[in-house]
Amino acid sequence: QVQLVESGGGLVQPGGSLRLSCAASGTFFKINNIDWYRQVPGEARELVARINSGGNIDYGDSVKGRFTISRDNAKNTVYLQMNSLKPEDTAVYYCNALYSDYEGLIFGSWGQGTQVTVSS
Repeated sequence: QVQLVESGGGLVQPGGSLRLSCAASGTFFKINNIDWYRQVPGEARELVARINSGGNIDYGDSVKGRFTISRDNAKNTVYLQMNSLKPEDTAVYYCNALYSDYEGLIFGSWGQGTQVTVSS
């Protein structure tokens, strides 16, 4: 079992920056992927960024060139640096981990989200 805790959200002006953190804890063998998603009420959850254990990275089209995902394996933490923020980035941001247990089974876990509001 893995638990994810997001932090770093808040209120920021357009053009500003925030850094989100997703910290993983619990019992697991390996975290394969950590993804950042965001969701606006009434809309579908959108993939923001993805990083796997080998450091391969994907970004959603709407954030390419503005957001950067990175990881600190020693801390079991993944970061999302968000620059040049726009009002359209306002959402609840969630992290999702795909991880394997000691039996080799793969599971997914979600954090509870952190609110990002971009407004003047």
